[in-house]
Amino acid sequence: MTYNEVLEKLKYYCAYQERAQSDVYQKLWDFKLDEEERNNIIASLIGENYLNEERFAIAYSEGKFRMKKWGKTKIKMKLKEKKVSPYCLEKGLNAIEEEEYLETLTSLVNKKFSSINESNIYKKKLKTVNYCYQKGFETELIWKAINEITQE
Repeated sequence: MTYNEVLEKLKYYCAYQERAQSDVYQKLWDFKLDEEERNNIIASLIGENYLNEERFAIAYSEGKFRMKKWGKTKIKMKLKEKKVSPYCLEKGLNAIEEEEYLETLTSLVNKKFSSINESNIYKKKLKTVNYCYQKGFETELIWKAINEITQE
């Protein structure tokens, strides 16, 4: 493929949904371009605003939180895997409204706690904590939510 054909394909790839620079760079490897061409394509995509790391971090954070009910810890870890800069990572996490975040956690805790068939209250709490922790929520917030529903 020629340079311009690859550039057009990647414009479409980036226009379809927000992408991390690392995802686009990985895609460029598939086209077997030399490093200078890869860097030029990345620069073109950024210059034409097809690729914007801050916009990606915000969209990714809000999407994973709203659709998959992930907590900030898990979102942060996944953004780091995608090599998002610390500044953009913070922008993404700050896009999640604190009130909505706490409401979602409380809802998850209530739903999980009531669904567990366990007579021992401590085991029931522990299973709920493990579930919410695996979803990426902070331990102290999970315990606070559990103690609120069990009135301790």
